[in-house]
Amino acid sequence: MELKTLKKTAKELKIEITGENETILNPITEVLLQFEEVDYASYMSDHPESNKRNLYIKVKKGKPEDFLMKAVKQLETEVKTFSKNFEGKIKSIK
Repeated sequence: MELKTLKKTAKELKIEITGENETILNPITEVLLQFEEVDYASYMSDHPESNKRNLYIKVKKGKPEDFLMKAVKQLETEVKTFSKNFEGKIKSIK
């Protein structure tokens, strides 16, 4: 995965992400939109077969990069919890 900052202002952040697709960007966007301070969050692609996606975040207050980090940390916690619960259920099936 490669990240390239395309636009950065006090309230906006646009990042080009190479090597990732909707599988990771959709959950990140969904979490970002749960934050009251986030005004807008979306990802775009020039073409469905392109390996580049642009993630755009606009906030009402705070720094967009802080909310991006917060969203990624929240997803990391959710995945770890899911994994732990899944392992417990699999062991009880055997």
